[in-house]
Amino acid sequence: MRRLLRLKRVGHGGTLDPAATGVLPIAVGKATRLLQYLRTDKAYRATIRLGIATTTDDLEGEIIASQSVTGLTLDEVKAALGQFEGIIQQVPPIYSAIQVQGKRLYELARAGETVEVPSRTVEVYGIEILDWRLGEFPELDVAIACGSGTYIRAIARDLGVVLQTGATLAALTRTLSSGFNLSDSLTFEQLEAQIQPGTFYPIPPADALGHLPAVTLSAKDAKAWCNGQRLSWNDELAQLSTNVGAGVTQDFPISQIALKNPPPYPGKILLRVYGEGERFLGIGQFIDAETQKMLIPQMVFESIS
Repeated sequence: MRRLLRLKRVGHGGTLDPAATGVLPIAVGKATRLLQYLRTDKAYRATIRLGIATTTDDLEGEIIASQSVTGLTLDEVKAALGQFEGIIQQVPPIYSAIQVQGKRLYELARAGETVEVPSRTVEVYGIEILDWRLGEFPELDVAIACGSGTYIRAIARDLGVVLQTGATLAALTRTLSSGFNLSDSLTFEQLEAQIQPGTFYPIPPADALGHLPAVTLSAKDAKAWCNGQRLSWNDELAQLSTNVGAGVTQDFPISQIALKNPPPYPGKILLRVYGEGERFLGIGQFIDAETQKMLIPQMVFESIS
């Protein structure tokens, strides 16, 4: 991206495993400051191969166990998958980028060091079976919608443990990330083809933050807010706001089921802040204190002179 756009300031909204494909939100220039405010939900299309266990929990690793699985039924698989929906405890793969003792897990694993990987709480909004293929090593295609930090490789591995067959991730495509869909994404080749004739236009920064409520400020208030001042939340501001305090939720489809995306910032309400002419100014925080309601600057994206 730096080479194609000739920009140094480039950031992304979540890594993908080397063998995975799919959506990777990328921000350029000062829009990198907005990455922290993107939605945290993700969705995947995965293929799980039963009967095989590997060191990395996908086909990139060394096979450590293998057995023929011919008597397994789809009903048994369905029953087992239910254990992985909702808020669950998950142990990340030993080959992952999580830091333990100041080092990445994959660095420790490659060095032959054995460490205890702590479990973490993750949320899986839903799992839907897309296809089931019988054979010596049956394969299961699933659509998974989940929150940040969920490892699909770990779900595949743990499904094999529950079924007592062993399992590993055979293929993975991220179909949605932070509100961006695979169908709206560009390959590097497509991007390059648009850059050369000058037809590439990045998504406007504010468009990536549609899950946040918004408020529009007057010229006077906008200038004060951009200068770091707190604004009293009066009746005028309340009338210019959208969905403040409404519990920011959105539906997004994963195959044929609709799942709720919870607010990414429990306990505080973040808002898109606009000035006159729909000019995006940045991110504000709505504070509802006992004595006063306020709108304070969280991140000023555009200043007003």
